[in-house]
Amino acid sequence: MPRPRRIVLLRHGESVGNIDDTVYEREPDHALALTALGRAQAVEAGTRLRETFGDEGVSAYVSPYRRTLETFRALRLEPGRVRVREEPRLREQDWGNWQEREDVRLQKAYRDTYGHFFYRFAQGESGADVYDRVGAFLESLYRSFEAPDHPPNVLLVTHGLTMRLFCMRWFHWSVAEFECLSNPDNGSFRTLVLGPDGRYRLDRPFERWTTPQPYDLWG
Repeated sequence: MPRPRRIVLLRHGESVGNIDDTVYEREPDHALALTALGRAQAVEAGTRLRETFGDEGVSAYVSPYRRTLETFRALRLEPGRVRVREEPRLREQDWGNWQEREDVRLQKAYRDTYGHFFYRFAQGESGADVYDRVGAFLESLYRSFEAPDHPPNVLLVTHGLTMRLFCMRWFHWSVAEFECLSNPDNGSFRTLVLGPDGRYRLDRPFERWTTPQPYDLWG
């Protein structure tokens, strides 16, 4: 089964929600647009990605949120070399519908104490829920590799938490390892590179805000 040489995970550019958390009281999370800086970040990412992909084909999957769709368009990839589809399973962690600012801040504080993987927002998802739908997407992605004309590159335009959970699922990281990782910056990406031994490796690690505590399953 042919497999792509690289799988690129790109976080969307800065959105209005990244700089003003009161906007969630007035606009749905999925409808938030990029800021001027976010568009510039996406354009810069596109320059780097075009250099990475060269004249090779790309299979792209984009979260259906406005900020990820705008990020993809700003990449300015060559349409003739890219086949793209909208992929709802790569969306942001659901926090609920209209969000009250102080309630969200309180729930985030609870999540920091409880744990980002297991804490479930009152009207939304837990990190574990996102992990499950990312796993379902991976099954579809694996099946796509069976096509004889599958491009040598895969691009996922998604969100910070989803990127970390994708890698957690792919590399079989523990919950403790996931909990110590920070989101990548807006407009930055990580690449899973296929090695000569047939295994994928991350081109650079996610930053850690703490050290995971080891747990001995046999202890």
